[in-house]
Amino acid sequence: MDDFVAFGSRTYGLIFLLVFVSRGMDILSTWVATPNMVLEGNPIAKKLGWKWGIPINFLLCFGLAFWPLPAIVISTTSVLVAARNFQSAWLMRSLGEQLYRDWHVERVQETSVTLYLFCLFAQTALIAGVGLAVIYFTNWDRDWVPLAIGLGIVSYALAVTFFTLLGIWRLRRSALLKARLIARSIPLESPRAYALKDGAYANLSSGEDAQPQGK
Repeated sequence: MDDFVAFGSRTYGLIFLLVFVSRGMDILSTWVATPNMVLEGNPIAKKLGWKWGIPINFLLCFGLAFWPLPAIVISTTSVLVAARNFQSAWLMRSLGEQLYRDWHVERVQETSVTLYLFCLFAQTALIAGVGLAVIYFTNWDRDWVPLAIGLGIVSYALAVTFFTLLGIWRLRRSALLKARLIARSIPLESPRAYALKDGAYANLSSGEDAQPQGK
C-alpha cells in the first residue's frame, strides 16, 4: 500500500480521476455556497482564493495520483466535505453570504457554548467512530482501500472539529475586541461622564448631567 504507481499507467489514471473528481466536488460545493469566499472556514483556502486555489488543487491531483493511499484518504475527506457544503449551500445562496454569516453568528452567540461544543463533539465523534470501525475491521496488509477510506472518514471528523473550533475562537476574539472598543468609547460618548470645559473634556465625578460651560 506504500508503493508508488507509474505515471501514465492505468492505475495512475484511475487514481488521478478519483482525486480530480473529489477535489472538484469540494471546489464546486464551495463555489455554490460562498462564491466570494466569505463563508470559507479554511483560512489558507480563503487567502489563496479562486485564482490560486484551483491551479494548486489541479497540481495536487497530479502529485497524489502517484501515491494511492493518501490519494484515497484525501478523496474520501473531500467528498464528505463537499456533501456537508451542499447540505446548506442553497440556504447560503438564498440568504446571501454576508446575511447568512450574520444570521449564523447571531445563532451561535445566542446559544450556550457548552451546548454548542457538546453537539459539535458528539457529531464528529460519531463520524470518527464509523471511520475507526472501518479501520479496525480491515486487514491493513491486504485491504488497504477500506483502510484509506476509514482514515479519510476520521480525517473529515478531525477537520470539521478543528475548523469549527477555529471559527468559534475567532468569533469570540472578535466579540471581545468589539466589546473592549465599545467600552473605551463610552466615556467619550456619554454626556454623564464628561463635560466641555474651556475647550476640553473634563471628567465629572457627580451624577449630574453634563452641561456646556458658558463663556
